[in-house]
Amino acid sequence: MSDSAIIPCPSCSSLNRIPGARLGEVPRCGHCKTEVLPGTPFELDQGNFASQLKGDLPLLVDVWAAWCGPCRGFAPTFTQAAGELRTRCRLGKLDSEANQPLSAQLGIRSIPSLILFRNGQEVARQSGALPLPQLLAWLNAQGV
Repeated sequence: MSDSAIIPCPSCSSLNRIPGARLGEVPRCGHCKTEVLPGTPFELDQGNFASQLKGDLPLLVDVWAAWCGPCRGFAPTFTQAAGELRTRCRLGKLDSEANQPLSAQLGIRSIPSLILFRNGQEVARQSGALPLPQLLAWLNAQGV
């Protein structure tokens, strides 16, 4: 990104303007001072979901549940992907059990499910866990 990017803080949802040349650094929220691009997945819920869709970086959402074995098995892969994609895509986790109305609104029928959002709109969806190379290839095919 050459100019600047608007990125919501994963902690307080405040919008932050980050110069493109500084995305690779450790930008901090102007409001709460936490890392804006922490390189790890952050928790999504009914309260912060809409505000986290805003911004210039795509948002990849992993819809999961604690009782789901494949979800638990995929979690380390998703965390690793967050580190590798830190300046290109934000990764959030949505607990489908704790957020049933939002899961229903998103049309979740199986978990784990991955949903990619760009500019507040869903642009791609993938059901099932993927190994890291396939996850990165899928995101690359989506322009991430």
